[in-house]
Amino acid sequence: MTSVRADLAPSGVLRASINLGNPVLAQGTPEEPAGVTVDIAREIARRLEVPLELVCFDAARKSFEALTTGQADICFLAIEPARAGEVAFTAPYVIIEGVFAVRRESDLAGVADVDRAGVRVGVKRGSAYDLYLTRTLQHATIVRGDEGVDIFLAEGLEAAAGIRQPITQFVAENPEYRVIDERFMEIRQAVGTTKTRHSDTVAYLHTLVEDLKATGFIADSLLRSNQPDAAVAPPA
Repeated sequence: MTSVRADLAPSGVLRASINLGNPVLAQGTPEEPAGVTVDIAREIARRLEVPLELVCFDAARKSFEALTTGQADICFLAIEPARAGEVAFTAPYVIIEGVFAVRRESDLAGVADVDRAGVRVGVKRGSAYDLYLTRTLQHATIVRGDEGVDIFLAEGLEAAAGIRQPITQFVAENPEYRVIDERFMEIRQAVGTTKTRHSDTVAYLHTLVEDLKATGFIADSLLRSNQPDAAVAPPA
């Protein structure tokens, strides 16, 4: 434990980057963040017996940059090949889904319909679904902005990509749009740290995450943060 503590929190404080831009995983403000990622960070710090510092951002790309530039010791990000070169991930603790929103009168009915010439898809720059769609779409055009829905509306795009829960809420509040119910990706959310950490440290985080899933910690945290639709990942 002492070696893991020294490796993961060399300053004596565990610094965790929190992405407040994903409302399934984190809510609140930078001053008072809440949600499953905050709960996991607190539990890791508790077990390591070190103070915790939460470093909050409004986008996954900023959380990723905080880890890779030495501003944070751990992060909470979706597992993506574009990140795996610099981040050592645990197995996922939560599975969420990426879906498209379109105008109600749109002829786009399924995921396959979106990937065709002339279709422009609004995405949040640097998000897991931006990275995924960048490497999988062959014909559609990706348009990046601070929020996928915002640029979809501002530029009159054919589709908006996002996480199912906030996309569903957007459509509920704006009946002139609808969700393509079929998911275009499964977003596997995991705990990450830099690849410079010792293998024992990465193994410790992996085992801890599996314990939090098995004991109901993750499920309880999701319920407390009013995210019952998010699925706890299966055992690794």
